[in-house]
Amino acid sequence: MQIQLNNTGKRFNREWIFRNCNYTFKAGTAYAITGPNGSGKSTLLQTIAGAINASEGSVTVYREPFTVDQAQSVNSGNGSSVNSKRLTEYASKTVNGKRLTVDSSKTTVNNEIRYQHLSIAAPYLELVEEMTAIEALQFHAAFKPLLPALTIEEIIEIVGLKAAANKQMRFYSSGMKQRMKLAQAIFSDVPILLLDEPCTNLDAVGYALYHQLIENYCKEKLVIVCSNDFQEFDFCKEKLDIMDYKPK
Repeated sequence: MQIQLNNTGKRFNREWIFRNCNYTFKAGTAYAITGPNGSGKSTLLQTIAGAINASEGSVTVYREPFTVDQAQSVNSGNGSSVNSKRLTEYASKTVNGKRLTVDSSKTTVNNEIRYQHLSIAAPYLELVEEMTAIEALQFHAAFKPLLPALTIEEIIEIVGLKAAANKQMRFYSSGMKQRMKLAQAIFSDVPILLLDEPCTNLDAVGYALYHQLIENYCKEKLVIVCSNDFQEFDFCKEKLDIMDYKPK
């Protein structure tokens, strides 16, 4: 996967949050988006995710040509990523009643199905707290598949929530809820991982768990971390400072 920002800018009313952003994010690399509080890091991340539209320029996501299994996956709606024989046909999907066609000879991901290729964990994204951890991951997997090598019970044990697996998440501490957010994002079977302040409410043990999850499960993913806490992005090989894209 590859994400390309081309003269990308975002403004709210008359205030430009960032502008003239030209940058390329590549698979297998971890990137940090840094900057002070309120500088627009989260806005840039949401623009990359397609949650909000850019005011100018473009955000383009590229992928490898479709494979047989991937085309079947798109048609079934689960959007998983599998390596197999190259496909020379078309894959299509209906989104919001509109038929979208993806030509395997092209590698651009349609903006309307960008969400299928990424997962995100952020403080402003809430859990369904009436669910248990098991129910939440089952619900999540119904529209975004989890890594096939692990069961839901194994995922819950890895993030240290085995003892609370059948407890409603409204009874979780803030740190336990953050572990669940990381589990949903990191264990999704997608090539792009977006993390906004990923260690919010975590203690020292939680920080160590976060780094272990990144090391064990994200080496081949395109990872983007928004933070001004070095411990959250110390593994990132590249850094983008949002202040470099403020209007002069």
